[in-house]
Amino acid sequence: MARYFNGKEVELLAPAGTFEIFKSVIDANCDAVYFGGPSLNMRMMRKGYNLSYDEVREAVQLAHDRGKRAYITVNNMLNEEDLEEAKRYFAFLNEVGPDAIIAQDMAVFPLIQEMNYTNIPVHSSVMMNVHNLEMIEAVKEMGVTRIVASREMDLKTAEVLQAKSGMEFEYFVHGDMCTVHGANCFYSSMLFGNSANRGRCMKPCRWDYRVKKDGNVYPTEYPLAAKDMYMYEHIPELIKSGITSFKIEGRMRDIEFLLMVVNSYGDAIDRYIADPLAYNREEGSDTLYENRKRDFSTAYAFGKPGLDFINRRYEGTGKFYSTGKVFSTPTAEREMKEDRILQVKDSLQQAKRDVPNKEIPQITVHVNNVEQARAALEVGAGTIYLAGDVFQPDHPFGRDDIEALTAVKGDAQIILGTPRMMNELHMEQYHHFLSEGKANNNYGLDGLLVSNIGALHKFRHLELPMVADFNLNIYNYASASFYQKHFGIERINPSIELPLHDLTKLLRHPEIPTEVIVHGSPIVMYLEHDLYANAEEMEPISQEDNKHVDNRYLVLLTDKGENPVYRDATGRNHLALSKELCFMPFLRELHEAGVNHFRIEGKTYTTEQLRSLVRLYRQAARNLDQCEKLFETMEPIYAGYTLGALQFGNALQLELTEV
Repeated sequence: MARYFNGKEVELLAPAGTFEIFKSVIDANCDAVYFGGPSLNMRMMRKGYNLSYDEVREAVQLAHDRGKRAYITVNNMLNEEDLEEAKRYFAFLNEVGPDAIIAQDMAVFPLIQEMNYTNIPVHSSVMMNVHNLEMIEAVKEMGVTRIVASREMDLKTAEVLQAKSGMEFEYFVHGDMCTVHGANCFYSSMLFGNSANRGRCMKPCRWDYRVKKDGNVYPTEYPLAAKDMYMYEHIPELIKSGITSFKIEGRMRDIEFLLMVVNSYGDAIDRYIADPLAYNREEGSDTLYENRKRDFSTAYAFGKPGLDFINRRYEGTGKFYSTGKVFSTPTAEREMKEDRILQVKDSLQQAKRDVPNKEIPQITVHVNNVEQARAALEVGAGTIYLAGDVFQPDHPFGRDDIEALTAVKGDAQIILGTPRMMNELHMEQYHHFLSEGKANNNYGLDGLLVSNIGALHKFRHLELPMVADFNLNIYNYASASFYQKHFGIERINPSIELPLHDLTKLLRHPEIPTEVIVHGSPIVMYLEHDLYANAEEMEPISQEDNKHVDNRYLVLLTDKGENPVYRDATGRNHLALSKELCFMPFLRELHEAGVNHFRIEGKTYTTEQLRSLVRLYRQAARNLDQCEKLFETMEPIYAGYTLGALQFGNALQLELTEV
């Protein structure tokens, strides 16, 4: 029997990691259970977990026999090989008839539609990071019937968006949380070749870092390690906000712990429905407190939590509490080595186009201010991307800035970027600005660099060409093609997580114009959490200057290196690689594989540093046979050169640093 309060359904959604756990949890005081099948889900690091095909079939039947629901996680980013497996898996699921799948990759939608699988409702995963009304409307068009709200969404926002959209909302109410915006953490891939978006996160967020700023070192311990979510005492507020499904995290937890949490929440919901006037919020909370793995937080449910979001109790370096094991310890970003460069070249040669690529590659540059943009234009950049998330102390690009740049762009293009996360205020500001610009030649703009599907949905009618940014996490040709056909994307920046094998697979599709970030220190963690607050609220324990960036920028320090963290105009934080990506040695091979746009992530360089880099890459683009010689003349600006995710995949198998 479903639960209702004031006519609103209230679903308690429990996790299960194995079939044995499922058989117990389905009889607990919950309304639905979610679990993973044998592959394509976000819990792939622990052997013996997830359900087989036969177990999935039986689990769905057991749930339905009890009048409960079964949701199946298909929430990985999918590579090319996964697409064939997904087709087979969806055929099976269409037959089995779960109440929904929980999905992240855009390829899921064309795969389901092409095969006319009408028996697979889709819920958008928290990793799809749905966070504004336009995103909700976009996924509704695709057939999504429920969204799992972004972890950073507060209940007031959820209430407004639910009322305006009519969409069902699912909200995490208890368990392990990330500090990084969903699907915007790429650091595990850069360090280990294990993608957080493919269920193999090595948890660098739970390492022991020190914070360093202005020459001072602060005693931060675990500044990225979030407390566990705890909404047990706020069930009335959850129901009032229009949340349909109360989701408990814990597919890797043991049965005793899960039954305790699920039954505690189920009993509390029943007590509130039975007598809301006499409801005691704290009744039963002592059980949850006594059995907690970390300290508790309400995270972003009631506003930005500040440093109170960060766990100190029981935290261990890289520890994953569901297993009790330490996953990883602080690890240096891998240096660029000659043998790997040769392997990258060999693999890219396999994707070489049959017809020679006669275009001269264009250098595109992502900039943080007008001065950088002017410098890049002066030395021959073909496209300037004006950042949507501008790092302090610079200010966001305004109309005067844009018109000044478009007036001197010559044959180059000026493209305006959007913030990665766009709240309703951002949407209104950008929509007004761009709509007014239609009567003014779009201020001379040549397009938009778009980083979320809400912006794609909102601005596609403006007839400005749109380029997909890398954090849309385009991992396969089906997803890229979907963005092309559904939103009119003109070219893509694929996910920076793509290992070598997957990048070469994607490049074999000439119908998808692809741009590749070939130089710079891209952002590998995008956080609402403000690390700068540590330096504002704590007393320093020692003094030490930053090694590679100005002291005004905060860095996260371990014995293996230091990562700069930039703060944007809205207070969001952006953690960058300590090293620089550098693909100079194989630009020719990238071009022969069809890449005509080489992108420099230039936001963090000084104007003169950026000028030199653009000039050098422009020279390389004009004479690709000189790339190796030009590389020999280069000196890193930061802590060295790295290949990032291209360090992994294909011939080279690298061992992980584990404890």
